[in-house]
Amino acid sequence: MTTSQPVPPAQPLTSEEEALIRALPRLIYALPRAIDADMVREHQMPLIEWIALMRLSEAPQRRMRMGELAVACELSLSGMTRIVSVLERQGLVDRVRCDDDARGFNAVLTDAGLARLEQAWPSNLASVRRHFLDHLEGVDLARLARAIQNVASSA
Repeated sequence: MTTSQPVPPAQPLTSEEEALIRALPRLIYALPRAIDADMVREHQMPLIEWIALMRLSEAPQRRMRMGELAVACELSLSGMTRIVSVLERQGLVDRVRCDDDARGFNAVLTDAGLARLEQAWPSNLASVRRHFLDHLEGVDLARLARAIQNVASSA
């Protein structure tokens, strides 16, 4: 029989902690929307399509199983299927059966997809800098990245 540990009393948030907790949802919501708006305006490419192409460009042989790509893009499998269908119609991605599992499919970045990604990359970079990184002057980015990774890993 296990005994439960007593729950420590809740500690009120400091004003700095409160400000951070209140700012996070805004950041999580606003940043992707701002970058997406820039990408659509400048390249007629939603951010999620750019992310999918980017993830495929980093994968061995520029291919990933659909489920792995969905996880990498933080989408459901059905959501990823819809995105890949759009990219496939544009000739940016091919969908091919997996060699080792005839039931599964791989998304494969085409040469046209890689060219489109490279064309849009400067806009994505400028948007990320303008909407996020330029606001972090003086912040220890390595420490911030570790902290964010730790929070994500424990969630």
